[in-house]
Amino acid sequence: MEIIRHDQVPMLTGAGAVSYQLVSAEHSASTRVSVTRVVLEPGAINPRHRHPTSEQIWVALSGEGVLLLADDKTLSFTAGDVARFEDGETHGFQNTGVVPFEYLAVTSPPVDFRPAYDAWRKAAEGGAAE
Repeated sequence: MEIIRHDQVPMLTGAGAVSYQLVSAEHSASTRVSVTRVVLEPGAINPRHRHPTSEQIWVALSGEGVLLLADDKTLSFTAGDVARFEDGETHGFQNTGVVPFEYLAVTSPPVDFRPAYDAWRKAAEGGAAE
């Protein structure tokens, strides 16, 4: 058994977003899954992206907005909804509501999200994303 205390949870930040790495290789022995809690402020965008070799499931906990899908498609996504993205499937999110949007992301196999958050933050600050 493994217990991860709240003060052991790494936090990543992007433009208007905070991602709590609840279960990650950084502090857990899990090699099959990572779990993150993501909070996006009103108006914040998690840009379209994909994980070439990982499946991801999002569980919307609170708030509302739109999923940003391939080919510039969008789909409403609100508290209580669940989305599953296949390996390599394009996805992102925009908080179109007036309150923070919060979701859980379960990723298998795990992904190191630090490079993505670093690029996201750099792009928001006006630098070139890598």
